[in-house]
Formats: sequence, C-alpha cells, structure tokens
Amino acid sequence: MASRACEGADGQRQRARHTTRVSSLLRHDLPASLVVFLVAVPLSLGIALASGAPIAAGLIAAIVGGVVAGAAGGSVLQVSGPAAGLTVVMAQTIESFGWVVTCAITVAAGVLQVLFGLSRVARAALAISPAIVHGMLAGIGVTLVLGQLHVVLGGSPQSSAIANITQLPGQLVGHHDAAALLGVLTVGVLLLWPRLPVLKVVPAPLAAITLVSALATATAMSVERVSLPDDLLAIELAPRLPEGRWLEFSVAVLTIALIASVETLLSAVAVDKMHTVRRADLNRELVGQGVANMTSGVLGGLPVTGVIVRSSTNVRAGARSRASAVLHGLWVLLFTVALAGLIESIPLAALAGLLVYVGARLVDMRHIRQVRGHGDLPVYAVTLLGVVLLDLLSGVLIGIGLALALMLRRTMWSGIHVVGDGAQRRIVIEGVLTFLSVPRLSAVLGTIGSGTTVRLELVVDYLDHAAFECLSSWQQEHERTGGTVVVDEIGHPWFASGKSEAPTVRRNEARRPVPRWLAPWSEWMAKDFGVAIPGQRARPLHRGASEFQWRTAPLVQEMLSRLAEGQQPHTLFIACADARIVPNVITTSGPGDLFTVRNIGNFVPPVRDDQAGADPASPDVSVSASIEYAVEVLKVREIVVCGHSSCAAMAALLGDLPPGMPALSRWLRHGEPTRHRHVTELAATLDGDVPERPGDRLALHNVLQQLDHLRVHPVVERAQRSGELHLTGMYFDVGKAQVYLFDPDVGCFVPAGVKAG
Repeated sequence: MASRACEGADGQRQRARHTTRVSSLLRHDLPASLVVFLVAVPLSLGIALASGAPIAAGLIAAIVGGVVAGAAGGSVLQVSGPAAGLTVVMAQTIESFGWVVTCAITVAAGVLQVLFGLSRVARAALAISPAIVHGMLAGIGVTLVLGQLHVVLGGSPQSSAIANITQLPGQLVGHHDAAALLGVLTVGVLLLWPRLPVLKVVPAPLAAITLVSALATATAMSVERVSLPDDLLAIELAPRLPEGRWLEFSVAVLTIALIASVETLLSAVAVDKMHTVRRADLNRELVGQGVANMTSGVLGGLPVTGVIVRSSTNVRAGARSRASAVLHGLWVLLFTVALAGLIESIPLAALAGLLVYVGARLVDMRHIRQVRGHGDLPVYAVTLLGVVLLDLLSGVLIGIGLALALMLRRTMWSGIHVVGDGAQRRIVIEGVLTFLSVPRLSAVLGTIGSGTTVRLELVVDYLDHAAFECLSSWQQEHERTGGTVVVDEIGHPWFASGKSEAPTVRRNEARRPVPRWLAPWSEWMAKDFGVAIPGQRARPLHRGASEFQWRTAPLVQEMLSRLAEGQQPHTLFIACADARIVPNVITTSGPGDLFTVRNIGNFVPPVRDDQAGADPASPDVSVSASIEYAVEVLKVREIVVCGHSSCAAMAALLGDLPPGMPALSRWLRHGEPTRHRHVTELAATLDGDVPERPGDRLALHNVLQQLDHLRVHPVVERAQRSGELHLTGMYFDVGKAQVYLFDPDVGCFVPAGVKAG
C-alpha cells in the first residue's frame, strides 16, 4: 500500500516537472526561437554570398547549426550557424578547391573538432590571446567591407584588399544603377533602425532586407536576386576528395577547424556571462560543433560555429533551454521549403549592404579599448593588417609570433636605472636579469665614475650566469680602482649564491621573499654598510629608516598626506609590548586604522585602581586615559584586547619574575585578577583545545579578564549601552602565525576567518 502511494507521488512529481518544462518552452523558448530565426535567415544568405558559396549553403548551415549543434552541443543557450568570421577563409578555400571539395574539407574539419572535444582540450584553446582573435575578426570585417562595398556600388569585388582600396574612389564617382541604390538603402536602414525605439522589437537585418526587397518588387527593378535550387529537399551527398594537393587540403581542414573552434568557444564563454542557467561544457560543445559540421558538409552547407550575434539575441529574447536553438533551425527549414519564393525576391545588392554592416560591426571599438588597456594593441593591429593584406592564416600566425615576442620581452624585462650623482650613487635593477639585458646593463655600469660609493640594489626574479658575470666583473674592477660597491639583494640571493658558487636553483624554486616591512632587521640586514652613526645598536634603526625613505615613502606619501590633518581610527588596539607582536601586521591594517596602546601583559587596570593612586601622574592612569580619549574623542567603534603565546608577563605571574625590578613587580599586580580567574575557572580553549603551556592558558584567561575590566569602565559602559562600541578578544599564536578571536556564542577562541560551530 505504502509502495503504491510512493509510486503515485513520484508520478505526480514527474507530471509536474513535465508540465513545467512544456510551460517554459511555450512561454520562453518558442518566442525566442522565432526572434533568432528572423535574425538568422538574412545573415545566413549574406554570409553564403560573401563566401562565394551557393546561397542555399547558408540556409543548410543555419538549419544544421540549429538542430544538430543545438541538440548535441554543450552550451544551453548558444545558437550556431554560418559565421562572418569564416567568410574570408571560405572564399579562399572555395576559389582554390571548388565547392564540392570544400564540402569535404568541412566534413574533415568537423571530424577534427570531435577529436578536439574528446581530447578535452577546449580550455587550452582559450589560451589564444584575445588580441589575436579580435584582430582576426576585425581583419575579416575590413575585408568584407572592402569587397562588398564594390557590390553595393554596382561593381564587383577585386582580387585583393589593395586592389579594392585603390579602385574604390573610381567606384564611388562612377555610374550607379538601381542595385547601388538598394545596397545603400539597406545600409541606411541598418544604421537607423536601432535608433527607433518603437521598431526595435523587429531585428534590424530582417527589417532592412524586407523593406528593400519590397521596394525592389513594387517598382519592378531589374536587379540580380537570390537564386535557389528548384528542389531543396532533393538531398545529394556533396563532398568529394581532391585529386592531389593533400598538404593544402590538410592546411585548409586545420585552419577551418581551429577558427571555428576558437570562435565557438569564445562565443560560449561570452554567452555564459549573459545568463544564470547551467554553464557550458566546452568539450561537449566542440563535439556537438564537430558533428554539426560533418552533417553540414555532407548536405552541402557552409561550416557551422557558435555565433555571438544569434546567441546574444537568444538570451535577450528570454530563452531558457536548448529547445530555442533547435526550434530556430526548424523554422529556417520550414521557411526555406514553404516560402522559397520570398527568398528569391531578395536583391543581391541588399545582401551586400547587410554584409558591409556586419563587417563593420566586427571592428568593435570596445575590443580595441580593451586590448589597448592591456598593452596588446600592436598584436591586434598586426593581426588585422596581416589578415587584410595577406590572408587569414598568415595574419593569425604573424599575430601569434608578435604576441610571443611581446610575452618574452615582458617575461625577460629588467629595469635598470641610476639614482643620485657625485660620490654617492644608487643602481636599482628590477625584473629578470639575463644575457639579453647584458648590453644595456654594461652601458649603465659604464657611466659610474671610479672611486664612487655605489649601492647596488637587486630586486630580481632571476639572474642568469651571463648577467652574474657582468655584475661580478664590474664590482671587482670598480673596487680595484678605489670605489665601494654594496650589494643589497631583496628576495632570493641570486648574486650571493653565485659568489659562493652555490648551485643555481630553478626560478620556480627560488625562495619567496618576505617583504622588508614584514621581516625583522636581522633577516635582511646581512651586511654593515658603514653608516656613520655612533653605536652599533643605532645602525639598524638608521638603515631601516633609510629603507623606508627609499622604498616605502614614495608609495604611502599621497595616502599619508590625506591623514595629515587628523586621525579617525576604527579600533582601539590594546596589546602586549612584546616585540614579536606587530598589530598592523596581524590585522592587515595601515596608517590611521588602529589607535594602539601597548604595555607589559596587555593589562587594562580597573578604574578604581587608577583613582586610588595617590600620584595623579601614576603610569596606571595612562591606559584609562587612552580609553577615554579613544572612545569619547576619536569615537572608535571597537576595542580589541590582544594576548599572545609565550608571554613573559604571564610567566612572571606564575612565579618567574626577574629579581630587582620593583616597578615591574608593582605593575604586575594588575594581573592578580587574571591569576585568580585561572585558578577558579575552567581553562579557556583554542578552537576546543586547551594549550599545553600554563603561561598560554593564563594568557587566554588574561584576555577575558581585561575585557571584563573594560565592560565596567564608565566610558566603555555608556558606549556599549548605546550600541556604539564592540569589544573583541584576540589571541596570537606566535609559533603558528595564527590569529584567534573569542566567540562568546561558543565560549572559546576560534581561528580568524573560521565560523564557529
């Protein structure tokens, strides 16, 4: 009985899911598919015309791209079909091999795409620089515009871009017939249509082709029109292998497969950013595209790729599933079969005008601004010019070569500059120092006069043997002629290792440097620079201050200038005076964030103790004074009490007090409440564990005790009561470099960044 009830419930859920899917298809995918269909038909016809393929090949590719790639691909909302990005290479291929062999090339390219997808290399294809891809598409766009402008003006496209450019002025001033009028009118409608808000619901390409075709038909203009086969349903296997020229055939297959794959993947990634449904499976998308290209080639269609224009239209139209792409392909099929007469009424000049518009849009100013911002404009420009002036493959290869050269230059870059003049010079070398930098390095070192004192600062990621020999030889020669060279390495000691003849480590195995503002003096002050300050103990401070002026001051000067007129700290930070505790380091804060009070033991003496002191200038009053000023004047929003492991004050409270220190003994009396708490209450814990050392256990109790003292401070009590102030307990484990925060909900200290419970 229970089993039948469960089966009934499962059936109801399945019926509900089915109803939901049908409802979504009717409400979202069906309308979206009609919008995409209206965009796809004119574009498919125009791309076939620009490629020099049979007009029907564009429609076949649109149908196959929608049905096959839409059903088998890995992107839910991407729409596939013939793409403008392949027009140039297809025109060259058709001219070289003829149409039937080109269909075989399309099939072979599809097989290669399936292998790409099964090999799971889709992500690797995205490693191609966007500057190359956008430059390639822009080059294709310029080529389209230059060629189709002649068609729009009543002429014929020339054999090369140079010829198209040189003969364009004559075409502009020459005799223009009715076809030229239709082409110019098409471009005009395409430019003006998006500016008409009321009419924007109709896609601009459909509107332009429909209006111009209607005008040509109504006025009985004698112009060339689209021609379709008499029986589109009579399917014949189109592909045929070439009789020789196998190397050229293979290059064409690889070129079409790579361009189609990259364009598809870039479109899929872009479409993923437009919607919130399932992300694309890029490897499956390549397999689906490969199957679609095999099918399209067999049926005599153009190659298929993911098309960003149709895909973005699909998303904006509200599509929710791959059903929209599939339905759009079926609409194209239905339209082609049932309304072929309408297609044959379209003037070729109108399609040429559409291609001029599409080509111009491939030169996207947003892409130019992006590549310029990343310093890749030369790669974009060289790729564009290569595609226009040579051919697509040559342009892309030149772009890749330039991108690799720029990458090598950036990777191997080294900055070398000299600061100061006279007897004191400073040479700063940054980046990667290799044999490529030796000529410039030698030239700079040659400008240093003999007898000068030189501070050589090496901030390098790598130092090869040639660069080391150059520096070492110059150092020896400069010191031999009476000069002084002080080598200061920041980071891995490449130069020092070379001097000691230690084995050179790989660049990725080099020691990661601790920034000097985080490291103790002993870590980076490996040499005595002979600073003229009496007393050995004063030298580190002088050198540290000099380091600040050289490196840090230029970075923070602008920020500090904004803080010069006053402070508005967020937090009062009460910490121990221990030298290992650096509040700004363990809180990742900077100037102006913390109002810091430090004393031995991070004690907060109770107010009654301060008031009981006979001497108004008693040191005990300073903590209370700081609290009053921070809360009443600075309006801090948080007070932190920070204890730490291995605290000497806690050890002294447990009986390890150094003799002969009466002032320290009196100060430590403020720790008596902590010691009493330690004896009478359960041990505090770090993430549920009790510290092994008694001093560390006492340090945890001490933080909690000082928080109790703060809560009864009159100023703090008032601020807490009004909700303006929050108290926080903190503990720093020095050996583990781990910050813990007290969580009152669970009653223990938990690691910073980890939610308790």
